Parts: sequence; C-alpha cells; structure tokens
Amino acid sequence: MNYKINELFETIQGEGSFTGQPSIFIRLQGCPVGCSWCDTKHTWDIELADQVSPEVMLNKTEETVQWANFSAEDVLALVKDKGFQAKHIVITGGEPCMVDLTPLCAALEQQGYSTQIETSGTFEIITTEKCWVTVSPKINMRGGYKVLASAMSRANEIKHPVATEQHIDELKALLAQHKVVNTPIYIQPISQKKRATELAIASCIANNWRLSVQVHKYIGIE
Repeated sequence: MNYKINELFETIQGEGSFTGQPSIFIRLQGCPVGCSWCDTKHTWDIELADQVSPEVMLNKTEETVQWANFSAEDVLALVKDKGFQAKHIVITGGEPCMVDLTPLCAALEQQGYSTQIETSGTFEIITTEKCWVTVSPKINMRGGYKVLASAMSRANEIKHPVATEQHIDELKALLAQHKVVNTPIYIQPISQKKRATELAIASCIANNWRLSVQVHKYIGIE
C-alpha cells in the first residue's frame, strides 16, 4: 500500500500529551473537512499533477501542494537513511484517516517506534491497537462531515481548537453526546492571541481540562 506524503521531517511535538517529545512527522495529502483556520491548506487537494518523486518532495524548501507515494517500507528506509533519532512518529495531514493506516503503523511499531495519529474524527480510524489516537474533533465545518462515535470512543486524547465561547459549547455538547468521561481533554487556542489564550485557560480551569499551546509556534520551529 502506498501513502501520499506531503512532508516528512523530524522535530519536537508541540501539542497535547506528547508535548516536548522528539518526533518524526509524516504529513499525508488530502482532506475534505474544510476548517477555516487550517494552517496546512496546501494538503487539502489530491491532484495527480502535483505528484512528484520522493526526492523532489523531500527537498522542498517551502510548503507546497506537491506529494509523493511512499510504502511503509519506503518510510522506514527513509527514516534510517536520514539518521533521524526520534522514536515517536506522528501521522497527520491533511486527514490521515482517509486511508488504512494499519500497514504503516504496524511496520513502524515492529521496528520499535511508537505511533500517533492526529485526526479530525470524521473518518473511521483504522490502525493498530498500540497507536495513540489524537482526535481533534471538527464540528460544523465547511465539508459537512460529522464527528463519528467510533472516533470519539477510540481517542486516547481529545484536542479541541478554540477561539470563541461557541467552540467551548460545541465541545461540551459533543462530549455529552458521546458520553466521554475519562479521556484527557486538551484545549488549544486557535491563534496565539491573548483573547483566545485567556478563553482556553479559563475553560481548562472551569472544566478540569488541560491546556495545549502549540509550543512549536512559540519557539519558531516546524
């Protein structure tokens, strides 16, 4: 099975439970959800005209729509060839759960890597048992997709971007609908602006949730 990869790089995880963890990010191409604040809109569309060789994709110096096909074995070979030291791998997008991630995660886990998926919760999550699933539920987005009960029940953590009280209300309704009780809840300001951050902090204190502040953006890394 081949995966359409837009980026593959080593950095520090800046969000959620693994904040500060050295990580290898695999960014897949394709997402129909349509979040207005998305900071990776270049990964939305899958166009055959944008397919390039793995070498061209890996040598990109800026964000582009270009993607390349990689098998799980190709990914493992590349990680070793690059000399990456991180043992945690984050599969994101785009919307990674548009495809079956089991072959990729299984191959990585067999080589001693831990795996994590970051998903909107609007597609069935098909992966290994060991994989850590971060659901960032996208509610009432332009694409019209619904957050799935199966995704909410599979989530190891829920990470919700907020800018307004409406976002908080939508999350509370979603948690009540799916009877989420013990899953860690992270609230993440959509921007680094004071108002959004203050709302996130107040909501965390009021509801015993946790704060995620996108550390990578504050320290200026990818």
